Amino acid sequence: MPSRSTLTRRTRARKLGIEIGRFSPGRYNAITDVTGVRVGHSTVSFGEGPLVAGVGPARTGVTVILPNGGNIFESRVIGSGFILNGAGEVSGLTQVHEWGLIETPIVLTNTMSVGTCSEAIVKYMVDRYPGIGDEFDVVIPVVGECDDSWLNDAAGRHVRHEHVFEAIEAARTGPVQEGAVGGGTGMITCDFKAGIGTSSRKLPLEEGGFVVGVLVMSNFGHMRDLRVDGVPVGRLLEPEYADYLRRIDNYGSIIAVIATTAPLLPHQLHRLCKRVALGIGRTGSHAAHGSGEIIVGFSTANAVPRRAKGMVYRVKALLDVRMNALYEAAIEATEEAIINSLCMAETTTGHSDHVAPALPLERVRELVRAYRPTFQTPR
Repeated sequence: MPSRSTLTRRTRARKLGIEIGRFSPGRYNAITDVTGVRVGHSTVSFGEGPLVAGVGPARTGVTVILPNGGNIFESRVIGSGFILNGAGEVSGLTQVHEWGLIETPIVLTNTMSVGTCSEAIVKYMVDRYPGIGDEFDVVIPVVGECDDSWLNDAAGRHVRHEHVFEAIEAARTGPVQEGAVGGGTGMITCDFKAGIGTSSRKLPLEEGGFVVGVLVMSNFGHMRDLRVDGVPVGRLLEPEYADYLRRIDNYGSIIAVIATTAPLLPHQLHRLCKRVALGIGRTGSHAAHGSGEIIVGFSTANAVPRRAKGMVYRVKALLDVRMNALYEAAIEATEEAIINSLCMAETTTGHSDHVAPALPLERVRELVRAYRPTFQTPR
């Protein structure tokens, strides 16, 4: 059985002395370091005991990302995406690729609740912009999913419209709650409890001073593959967790959202999203056959108006040859966001006595220290 940790509360990777990469994080080390971005959650958790479809137990929820501080319908952001392995879904991504724009909130939830969340976003948008479907085009909400059925009564579809509205109303700038919260409530990564995680990087002025932020809903992998800043933590921990029942034949998925203040065009955001996949791989994913690794990206540097007086609008764009630092920042922030999702999640018991254990933080710190003789525990 795993050893007992001396840490009494969950804490983020940097508080353990794990500093991934060479760039510094933003003020909150979160996607909300990108000016205007807001994040909100609604958690749906009730019941215990055996699985009764339609009754519970429920371990699920909704996480909402509002891409800008203003009116996303009237003032759209440039966006794109990338699918590393497509055994998953982000609704609306086809249109994002085609138009290079995001014009709705971005929602993260469980697989069986994509339809409910999409319907809720349609209602939210139509109530605020009654010209939709008449004066304006219809909207296709951006809704991403992962399968939380190891812990959650997924067939019960316990996410309701009001949970989506609640997450939107709760959306704030500043620190982001992580771990078993919102859409991440029932998610598992490398056989440990995970969920929502986030991180950011601020580039030095000579690289433009841009901010890159990543938020993940992490739900993939096997314990043996987990790596923390290059250290094979999962392989070293696995003998201590031999008695734990684990999900079988379900590799899971991950949805990542990357935001930046850099003025990027759709093709540049597509390239940036590809680098998020490298960050996912650094933590232990091999994008299995049944897994969905889907990335959505947007830039807040340009606002694309829905209505304009003329036929032409002007946008700023970064030179392609100046994107290398952004690529590196995206990889770093993605890796740390996934590790934060693990560090902040508590042990969770779902239906049928299925348990997702919390990552043992003290053991992780010990293992990283053993691999890094110069490792210094922060005071």
